[in-house]
Amino acid sequence: MGLLERLRKEWFILGIVLVIAVARLEPGVGVKGGPLKPEITITYIAVSAIFFNSGLSLKTEELTSALMHVKLHLFVQIFTLVFFPTAIWVFLQLLSITPINEWLLKGLQTVGCMPPPVSSAVILTKAVGGNEAAAIFNSAFGSFLGIVITPLLLLLFLGSSSSVPFTSIFSQLFMTVVVPLIIGQIVRRYIKDWLERKKPPFGAISSCVLLMIIYTTFCDTFANPNIDLDKFSLIIIVFIIFSVQMSFMFLTFLFSTRNNSTFTPADTVAIVFCSTHKSLTLGPVGCREVAKLV
Repeated sequence: MGLLERLRKEWFILGIVLVIAVARLEPGVGVKGGPLKPEITITYIAVSAIFFNSGLSLKTEELTSALMHVKLHLFVQIFTLVFFPTAIWVFLQLLSITPINEWLLKGLQTVGCMPPPVSSAVILTKAVGGNEAAAIFNSAFGSFLGIVITPLLLLLFLGSSSSVPFTSIFSQLFMTVVVPLIIGQIVRRYIKDWLERKKPPFGAISSCVLLMIIYTTFCDTFANPNIDLDKFSLIIIVFIIFSVQMSFMFLTFLFSTRNNSTFTPADTVAIVFCSTHKSLTLGPVGCREVAKLV
């Protein structure tokens, strides 16, 4: 395989490196309130585009079939909203005796209490040929569950509670996830033959949108002048996150591919990405909980 062909094949990984580098050089462009207005273009337009794209590309039968896959949904939701935060809590009890910055540990617990991701799990599942319909359902359903469950988890593990703007978050999720998906399905009925004949690059389109999300996320990170963390804690926490992510992905893969499992390889892909990734849809709620403890 030539270098050019290799680069073309791995364009998404290279794109991640590139957008992070660009965000580091000029974070003001993609920061909230900046020229790109990510609070609108990303929060609403980009996420809506992802699910409209999925609505166009998926057959209605695939969505209906995914809806009835109860065993898969139970696995994903129990793992991400019960096992994940509990395992993180147990692990952090051991790390609490180390010199790692305690607020980084509390932040890790906060992330562990978040619901499944709204968009990234869908895009990654689609990119590797997984069960996209199942990923869509679990991303949406998990996000709606998180409105109620995440504050309870934060209360349980961090000892602090906060009011959640239920109506605001619910309406945002409904308008950016459910409505675009339905519209995509309606449009698909009228251009179905054209879609099957032309086969638009739905996966590449969604991946580009995800790169935009990654870019604006890192712009916010690099634009924050108040980050004052010792390098030891930062390096260790990055290593911990990577280790936890890999361990949980391996664990979900192991459970979903055991001999008596009824999951298909496509189901396994959706399970791995939906169970082990976390959304920041309720991130502000978690940040308030940590702030209360300071």
